[in-house]
Amino acid sequence: MDRPRSAGFFGSRWRGEALLSRVYWRDMLLVGSLVNLITGFIALMLAAQGSELWIAAIVHFACLPYNVFLVIALWRTPGRSQSMRWTSLLWLGGMTLI
Repeated sequence: MDRPRSAGFFGSRWRGEALLSRVYWRDMLLVGSLVNLITGFIALMLAAQGSELWIAAIVHFACLPYNVFLVIALWRTPGRSQSMRWTSLLWLGGMTLI
């Protein structure tokens, strides 16, 4: 018996069913970048306030699994171009540093 497919956020992106423009522009570049900037700012503020460095590092890298998911989701989406693949990897590297 086939299980019904979830049309949820993660399921649709993992299966490559979401619109390419939505995954690339909205999910990754807009929302993903904003979430990374906010957590990076929080981590920086924690470090500046004298918090333990490992706590700031955990906050900073908390988005990494989500970032990797977004890149994989983009690579699984039909119609992506080679430039989208490369910019997604550059985005992942940049967001890991920020």
